[in-house]
Amino acid sequence: MPKSSSSLAPTRVSAPAQGKKSSVAQQKTSSSRTLARQKPRKPREGNSVAPSQLRPRVLAQNRLALWTTPYAIQFRKTASAHMSLNTSIHLFNTMLASLEPGTRKNYGAGLLRFTQFCDCIGAPEELRMPAPEPLVAAFVAKWAGSVARTTVDNWVAGLSFWHTINGAPWNGARMLRIVCTAVAKTAPSAKPKRSPVTVEHLFALRKGLDLTNSFDAAVYAVACVAFWSCRRLGELVVPSTGKFDPERHVARSATVRFRSLPDGSEYAVFHVPWSKTTKQLGVDVIITEHRDPTSAVVALRHHLQANAAVPPSAPFFAFESTDAQGWSPMTRDWFIRRCNGVWAAEGLGELTGHCFRIGGATELLLRGTNPDIVAVQGGWKSRAFLEYWRKIESVLPLFISKSFDRSRLQLVTDSMSSFKKKYNL
Repeated sequence: MPKSSSSLAPTRVSAPAQGKKSSVAQQKTSSSRTLARQKPRKPREGNSVAPSQLRPRVLAQNRLALWTTPYAIQFRKTASAHMSLNTSIHLFNTMLASLEPGTRKNYGAGLLRFTQFCDCIGAPEELRMPAPEPLVAAFVAKWAGSVARTTVDNWVAGLSFWHTINGAPWNGARMLRIVCTAVAKTAPSAKPKRSPVTVEHLFALRKGLDLTNSFDAAVYAVACVAFWSCRRLGELVVPSTGKFDPERHVARSATVRFRSLPDGSEYAVFHVPWSKTTKQLGVDVIITEHRDPTSAVVALRHHLQANAAVPPSAPFFAFESTDAQGWSPMTRDWFIRRCNGVWAAEGLGELTGHCFRIGGATELLLRGTNPDIVAVQGGWKSRAFLEYWRKIESVLPLFISKSFDRSRLQLVTDSMSSFKKKYNL
């Protein structure tokens, strides 16, 4: 990208073919916290359960709310004798709201597997809630050698939550813990680690994208900001075209503060209204100049200029398009597909969204950036960053390039050891 991004005249483009555009009104409706009224697709092979009025065919994230048992039905009847229906419903929905959509989906997957197991062994409805510990332990034991411990932990947590919101006692104790430990020991081999995004990947994007194209300008800005600021991709893009929620996703109206340091380098800051760790408090995304051709500050400036006609109510990284409303949101799928398309043409492997965060943190550490600074950049607390360092250690061998030798890697290891001692971790 030229240093003067204004020299690139933006070109409006059609949004990527996948997905339909929604109106602003539809987007506001979709941000409601109520259960999505999407029609579920026909279950994939292996995802069906025995037909029952107690378990309607719904999306995975709605199973916790809409799959029930005789015990749960009786519990609600009893509760209605002590409180109004509206109060009871409000309590139930409030408990559901404690879970993020992704967590509800994962818990729903566990509920599906538990139900399939109960169907398979002929467990009566009355035995499924409250489920006796041997039944839950037998369910977990069935998956020994087939799934990872983290998968089983998610399933068990979902079952426990499902019991709680339906007023049922949870009987998971020592027997269940022993079986879960066995699952950890018999778990299948972990999949090979994916390579993180590196500066080489950013250079490939800079070369392969058409930065006079409004969509590509937005893609490049997201990539550079996600990498150099060590941010989660979900903080920058929207899940899909109709899922923009101004309470969670940064809008174009967000104030971007560009500042200069005494040495002449620039940095920029904008606020994201919600993050995985801070929830509704949000987080400031700090974009620092690293004297690199793939500067995130320059990429961000270019995006804002190339997509200047995008309205304040649109997502922050939305791009001008030929859509009826004149713009389209940058979705996670569109972004990842475009990046992987460029990388494939350059002979680089496909990567996922999380690869930007771990790649950026690794790059900064290899450049000698103090771990405290990297932790602040990515929004990690000291203990959380130490946990993240263990992930970084596992991908370092994949990260080695001509730019960094073994001595540099040792410096990073020593730096993290000092970080650990400093915080008594």
